[in-house]
Amino acid sequence: MRFLNPKTDFAFKRIFGSEASREVLVSFLNAVLALEGAEQIVEVTILDPYQMPRIKGWKDTYVDVRARDRHGRSFIVEMQVLPAPGLEKRVLYNACKAYVGQIQQAEDYRKLVEVIAITITDFFMFRELREIVSTFRLSAAENPGFTNRDLALVFVELPKFTKTEAEVSSPLDRWLYFLKEAGVLDAVPASLAVDPAIEQAFEIANRAGLSDDELRDQERREQWIGMLKSLDPDEARREGEVEGRRQVLLELLCERFGDLPVPIIERVRSAKPDLLARWTHRLLKASSIDEVFG
Repeated sequence: MRFLNPKTDFAFKRIFGSEASREVLVSFLNAVLALEGAEQIVEVTILDPYQMPRIKGWKDTYVDVRARDRHGRSFIVEMQVLPAPGLEKRVLYNACKAYVGQIQQAEDYRKLVEVIAITITDFFMFRELREIVSTFRLSAAENPGFTNRDLALVFVELPKFTKTEAEVSSPLDRWLYFLKEAGVLDAVPASLAVDPAIEQAFEIANRAGLSDDELRDQERREQWIGMLKSLDPDEARREGEVEGRRQVLLELLCERFGDLPVPIIERVRSAKPDLLARWTHRLLKASSIDEVFG
């Protein structure tokens, strides 16, 4: 038995953001946010549930899982495998956008409810902080203990989790071990099997349930991540930026012209920055896909 690597965008959204993922996501959120008693999340509605990308070989630059609980609280959860310029600002921007998007202009501000953005990183985000999970909220400068709870940015740094399977004990431990190790396991560890939600996550992540297209897509994504991790940090950051530009162009092309031919997708995926800039500029006035690439 082999499992998907939850750190890849494709697998992460499949495991935590599909129609079958509600109990998985509830368990994960309660563990990461350390919610207990009346504060615990009981049920969530997953917004925009996972679907197989309509472009083969699609590389989502940023893929998040969005959900809402019965109290109206919104959750944005994403996996980030490599450092990206302005990551903290992007996370804050998306959280603020989700917050203000709850009401229309001139509506009652009292309708606004809490938004929690959870970013899981496969790299060190805050080396000066010892905790694996760090939560940032608005607070009074004169009294940091006095906080506004309407907006929370939660960062989970996987490299700080170093426990072995034998040392795993809490729900948070089990989820962190799953995220770090599921991709290299060939069976569900006994210490994780005690949690029904994690067992379900392993079932969703089982490669045997994937189509040939999905398997090929997942393998390409894992190869891409492996390639970037083999580069030095500056090279990886530059390549990540270029990959992001490729993704934006693919999105724009798809919105304008619908499903894209495989040769066009492969051409964009291998293009250098100067070509990407040229094609993006042409797209602004092009009436056909041939005019973009001609």
